[in-house]
Amino acid sequence: MDIQVQNFAVSNLRRRPVVVETGGFVAGFMPDTTSPYLNYATPLPGTQPTERDVAALVGAFRERGLLPRLEFAPGAAPAVEPALRAAGFDTEAVHEYLVCTPRTLTVPRSPDAPRVESPATDEEYAALDAALAEAFGGAFASSAEGVARLRNTQESGGAVRFVRDPGGGCAGGASCSPPAEGTAELAGVGTRPAFRGRGIAGAVTAALAEAMFAQGAGSVWLEYGGEGSRRVYERAGFRPQGTRLYLSLPAGRGN
Repeated sequence: MDIQVQNFAVSNLRRRPVVVETGGFVAGFMPDTTSPYLNYATPLPGTQPTERDVAALVGAFRERGLLPRLEFAPGAAPAVEPALRAAGFDTEAVHEYLVCTPRTLTVPRSPDAPRVESPATDEEYAALDAALAEAFGGAFASSAEGVARLRNTQESGGAVRFVRDPGGGCAGGASCSPPAEGTAELAGVGTRPAFRGRGIAGAVTAALAEAMFAQGAGSVWLEYGGEGSRRVYERAGFRPQGTRLYLSLPAGRGN
């Protein structure tokens, strides 16, 4: 699964507005933000980068005033991590990823399960973006750019889903990338604190996976942020398959 997930990461970054390919790496940049979580690189599976290759990649970030940063499945490119560490890259995180297939998917069917919807209006997209900003504790601010990215995900072949709060706003939601390489990444599952514990995350996760399978994806994968969220995803049919590594180059190191 590491190879498939890594091939997906490459294909997904090639969808970015600005793409730089150098020395076996693909870097995807979003001109509307300097966020390191939206501007990063990944290696091609099997890449064996030289010192010069890594320096060229770092330069692509430096010339844009961005933090050199990579996300990848190390099992798909074993030579990459040692080359990056030799250049001064540090570990940001190591995340296990979980995978769901049509065979393992479990969709909540009880009458009291949250009703999952697709946003259709500007107001609904904006409400979801604001809800996710609140759900993630201000790690990112709600913005017009965030709303546009959600709409683009839905309109480019991915899926966006949410659950309304009792007042008609948004209690929580998530999105899933358009499929590539036979799989799709589900990300940004968030529920506003006042509405947690009501099955919203699980219902949205299952609905998104179901939507991707209806489009022909053979699997959907995601990363989780804690044991509580892992249990939610496992109940929806997601199972552990591998790890992804996040590395970045602190200021003052490298070229």
